[in-house]
Amino acid sequence: MGSINQKIVTFLMFEGQAEAAMNFYISLFDDSEVVSISRYGANEAGAEGSIIHAAFKLQGQTFMCIDSSVKHGFTFTPAISLYVNCDTEAEIDHVFAALSEGGSVLMPLGAYPFSKKFGWVADKYGVTWQLTLTDN
Repeated sequence: MGSINQKIVTFLMFEGQAEAAMNFYISLFDDSEVVSISRYGANEAGAEGSIIHAAFKLQGQTFMCIDSSVKHGFTFTPAISLYVNCDTEAEIDHVFAALSEGGSVLMPLGAYPFSKKFGWVADKYGVTWQLTLTDN
């Protein structure tokens, strides 16, 4: 799994979409990259080529993901989401639009009493994101 210096790391479990999700997220944020990938081989528990374990960074923060070889009766829920402080209107507009495509909007992008511009979305992989425009 390699050495990860971050004490607490968000771990995302997918069923066959880990690599696509990871690459999609990396495409949305600066200072983002794949750190490591281990894949299932032939005759192993998971589908050949799917991810046993991967580590990636978004804005320098480490995340991990897997393609579970076991079917589970659960997936992601909006009860937990990734909260993103966006520095510019261009950033929040771009990230919100990209995450919304193929997903669902839980709170439309707009002004709220707690933020001048905020949106909450579940992406096409089921991961939920809260985006807010920071006061700079």
